[in-house]
Amino acid sequence: MSNEKTNFTFFIKGEVVPMNRWKKIYALASMAAAACLVFGCGAARPSKYYQLTPPAGSASNAVQDTLPVSLLLGPMQTSHLYREDRIVYSSEHEAMGTYETERWAEPPVEMMQGVLLRQLRRSGRYRDVNTLRSGAHGDYLLRGRLYDFKEVSGKAFVARLSFDLELHDMKTNSTVWTYTYNYDEPVGSKDINSLVAALNRNVQRAAGEVAGALDQYLAAHPPK
Repeated sequence: MSNEKTNFTFFIKGEVVPMNRWKKIYALASMAAAACLVFGCGAARPSKYYQLTPPAGSASNAVQDTLPVSLLLGPMQTSHLYREDRIVYSSEHEAMGTYETERWAEPPVEMMQGVLLRQLRRSGRYRDVNTLRSGAHGDYLLRGRLYDFKEVSGKAFVARLSFDLELHDMKTNSTVWTYTYNYDEPVGSKDINSLVAALNRNVQRAAGEVAGALDQYLAAHPPK
């Protein structure tokens, strides 16, 4: 009786594959399948995008209410986190991170500027309101810094918004008015939709307060 082992072969797509090689292929495929089960192979979760609501209402057309002021809205300085589109979260101890698939339609700093621009235009209190990059001329430049636009979890679950603004007189090249906003809006439940809604309420509240405070100052101190 011969001691030689029989060498079995398989034919795959016209190729002759030895039995030992076939076993190796099968083993690798099994390990890949197991890895997929453990690490969750498959299609990536789709990203969801959120945006802020524009200020509600229409502008006043009463000519007697219009101040002889042209406003320019300049850029807001901020952390790189708020120049990107990911939603930021943090703890009470200031450890911060970003959600992977929940994102803003625009970077927070740009959305904040957009809401302020619309709010000031909607008020109808100014001769015109434009952005600095538009190239338009103005009596005053409104600019600032955004510090917080995020979820904060801990004893309370809140949507935190904080920023500083300053009004720069273009003629005298001096700062004539400053404003600080810092408010934690309660979040109804611990889910992303509730967080976005709370941040939206906070931004609308801030825009209304800024418009009111700025109007009060400029009405009392018209340009000379």
